[in-house]
Parts: sequence; C-alpha cells; structure tokens
Amino acid sequence: MEFIVSGLLKALVLLTSGDAETYSAVFATLRVTTASMAASLLLGIPLGFLLGHHDFPGKRQVRILVDTLLSLPTVFVGLMVYAFVSSRGPFGGMGLLFTLPGIAIGQAILALPIVISLVATATQATDRNLRTTLISLGAARRDLLLTSLWETRHGIITAGLVAYGRVMTEVGISMMVGGNIKWHTRTITTAIALETNKGLFAMGIALGLVLLLIAFSVTLGVTFLRRRS
Repeated sequence: MEFIVSGLLKALVLLTSGDAETYSAVFATLRVTTASMAASLLLGIPLGFLLGHHDFPGKRQVRILVDTLLSLPTVFVGLMVYAFVSSRGPFGGMGLLFTLPGIAIGQAILALPIVISLVATATQATDRNLRTTLISLGAARRDLLLTSLWETRHGIITAGLVAYGRVMTEVGISMMVGGNIKWHTRTITTAIALETNKGLFAMGIALGLVLLLIAFSVTLGVTFLRRRS
C-alpha cells in the first residue's frame, strides 16, 4: 500500500512541476487523438447517415461488416498499418512509420466503424414520418439533410464520445506504428505500460491521472452539449 501512496505523491509532484517527459506524452496523445477523431468523424458521420437513412442492395451485408469491425483488435490494426507504411509496404515512401500521423491513421481506422455504426443506428431510430412532413412543408434537399442530422445529434455526440474513449486508451497501434519513441511518439498509454514495467509507478500514476482528467473533461463537455441542444 505504501508504494501506491508514494506513487501518488510523486505523481502530483511530476504534474505540478511541469515535468517535461510527462507532458511530452500528454501533448503527443492530444495531438494524435485529435487528428484521428477529426478524420473518423468527417468520414464516419456522412457514411453512417447514408447507411441508416437510405436503402440499397447489400445494405444488410454492409451493416453486418461494419458491426463486425467494431471489435477490431488494436494490435491487428497496428499490424496492418505497419505493413502498409513500413519500408517494404506500398506507402513506405511517405515516411509515416514511427510518426504521430502514422498512429493517427491507425486510430482513425479503429474509430471509423464505431462512428458509422452508432450514427447509422441513431439515424434509423428517427421518426420515419419526418421526411414526409418536411417535403409536405416544401423543404429543399439541403433542409431535409440538415434537419435529419439535427434529429440524430445525440447519436452523433455519443458516437464521438465512444470512439474517443476507444482511441484514447488503445496501446497496440501506438506501440507498433509509433514505436514508443521518447520525446517523439510516446503516448500516455504506451508510457504507462513502459514505466510500470520498469517499476516507475510515479510516472505511470501521473499519466493515468491525466488520462482520467481528459476523459472527465470530454464527458463533461458532451453532457454540456446535450443539455444545450
């Protein structure tokens, strides 16, 4: 029990003193998760809306595929991205291996099925008479689209929150594609795993506290948006 209390005290010292190594991992995590979430939301929201709103041949099969991808192991995604961006892969010349953009690509792939599936579910749950009512009122296509998206706003927010939690806490992609390079691609989760294995609990606890703070801040922000909407 003493080492836990000691670790907590040392963690508070690291955080309040602005320890450069600790905050390097924090800023790397914020940069890569922001980029991956922006990409997954920009692609996932329209794709999820189309999947939930329109009927087309093979829709059931596409939905099954998307739902299956929800359980993608992070190490498998990391392995595939590594294979594509390594020197022997088709995108090896882009220099993405062991970089934050490379990690962001893998995390975006991980988050994309989550966004598509949850947005599609939210779209399917909207009132089916909404479109008929809007058309009868003379609404244009743009108005139909915007109103339908507004009706699914809570589902979109939930999709973003779930996807953010998934990419924020993943380890496999960050470790395999990023290489866990100190001062460069070391994220919060990979740093926690490394420092704990080395027996340096203070650094691990400090980064864990930051991770909890970020998760709390995101949840608080989402709750605020829901109340405002």
